[in-house]
Amino acid sequence: MIAVANQKGGVGKTTTSVNIAAALSMHGQRVLVVDLDPQGNASTALATEHRGDVPDVYQVLVDDLPMADIVKQVPEMPNLYCAPATIDLAGAEIELVSLVAREARLRRALAAYEAMELDYIIIDCPPSLGLLTVNALVAADEVMIPIQCEYYALEGLGQLLRNVDLIKAHLNPTLRLSTIVLTMYDGRTRLASQVADEVRAHFGDTVLNTVIPRSVRLSEAPSYGQSVMTYDPGSSGAMAYMDAAREIAHRATVA
Repeated sequence: MIAVANQKGGVGKTTTSVNIAAALSMHGQRVLVVDLDPQGNASTALATEHRGDVPDVYQVLVDDLPMADIVKQVPEMPNLYCAPATIDLAGAEIELVSLVAREARLRRALAAYEAMELDYIIIDCPPSLGLLTVNALVAADEVMIPIQCEYYALEGLGQLLRNVDLIKAHLNPTLRLSTIVLTMYDGRTRLASQVADEVRAHFGDTVLNTVIPRSVRLSEAPSYGQSVMTYDPGSSGAMAYMDAAREIAHRATVA
């Protein structure tokens, strides 16, 4: 169970969640993507209905609706499933405050969800450090952090890592930072390689060897309700995410 988190927006969290999930599912793994971002971008990219009246993660967290009631299979991807998010989820931050065991509601919902044997659950977090992200971190075994290869890449990362440590100390002792993915890498710029070197020097083996390049195809794919894996399998972005998924799967077997 992997939470994909970074409170900075626009670093490639949803793109990474969706495409790693799609790549793993294409290798025969059974994967569930939990869309925990009120914008519902992961649901869009996986062609999963998420209008206002569709049962979604909000009802699971706030109204105790069983997870099995909202999970949908992704069209034409037999091993890939999505728990959608609607704009209602924006209100969950406030409504969760008064609920019992508010930090562990997602963990409880996923623990009760035994509709199928899943190999991976990937949780796409919102760009904040609020209660939704806390729920993801309490539910997860691992944290994956996408970091864009740009000037402000490491800014704000300290706060996220402190939160991970706090949650590990108080709510989820098995949580660990397992993976850092370098995204939006532009090989033509010196800055990108400087940022990549800096991140690798700081985090060592936690950083995947595969870097995700800047790619128009990655941006286009969601508008067709697809991951880049099916939209353009031969593109540089698709091949990079396929390599990244292989690395993640290999690390899981080694661990």
